[in-house]
Amino acid sequence: MPNRIDSTFARLRENQQKAFIAYVAAGDPDFETCLEILKNLADAGADILELGLPFSDPLADGIVNQMAADRALKSGMTTQRVIELIARFRETHETPIVLFTYLNPIFTYGFEDFHRDAAKAGADGILLLDLPPEEAALTTELAGGHGLKHIRLIAPTSPQDRIKLLAESAEGFIYALSRTGVTGSHGAPSANIAAQVANIKQFTDVPVCVGFGITTAAQAALVAEAADGVIVGSAIVKQVELFPERAAAAVREFTEPLIAATKSGS
Repeated sequence: MPNRIDSTFARLRENQQKAFIAYVAAGDPDFETCLEILKNLADAGADILELGLPFSDPLADGIVNQMAADRALKSGMTTQRVIELIARFRETHETPIVLFTYLNPIFTYGFEDFHRDAAKAGADGILLLDLPPEEAALTTELAGGHGLKHIRLIAPTSPQDRIKLLAESAEGFIYALSRTGVTGSHGAPSANIAAQVANIKQFTDVPVCVGFGITTAAQAALVAEAADGVIVGSAIVKQVELFPERAAAAVREFTEPLIAATKSGS
């Protein structure tokens, strides 16, 4: 069976459209509400869902996503429950899911076991924020992990040789940061996105999607002109924080204009 990520980008290319990728923290504010949020995002037209595993020490995350992880942990979310959440979502939807996580919870669960169980539940890819590919290659256990596409993260400050290494080892799509720093909506995307994307694309045919700091429809359209996809995270998570009693509806209302702009801007 073809990977859902690859199939999605093939369909988008055929329709000359760009991908909209939405990030949410798994279990924020609780299991059932998060499941409803995921379904609403898929129904609104999100092409890929990024699901963040709640972790107690998310160093690369800004305050919005840190608080989301804290809410999820306090609601009782565990790595096993995240896998259950994916399985529940798969009962009704086929939208690709990429797990956004740090190594610690995966290593604790068991690297191979997690890949196997997550893929069996219906996950399609994984982005390990703190596991560089060259480090993974040095450890037999970490060099494995089959069943999930390994998404690579490339920063605008990455040196050229590292961009080449990351691009050539990427699967599914590349997450290109529009700027440096932690996650969050402070600071608009860089004006150099087109050049940044073109630089990465010389080393790979894997789609290049851009995230960090995208909060408006205008910004989404601008990024869609240069990249293969638009990634929005903290701005979506903020809706859960602001409107906990109607989180799923608030997320959909906020996201629909950004999805429309991504499609029309492409």
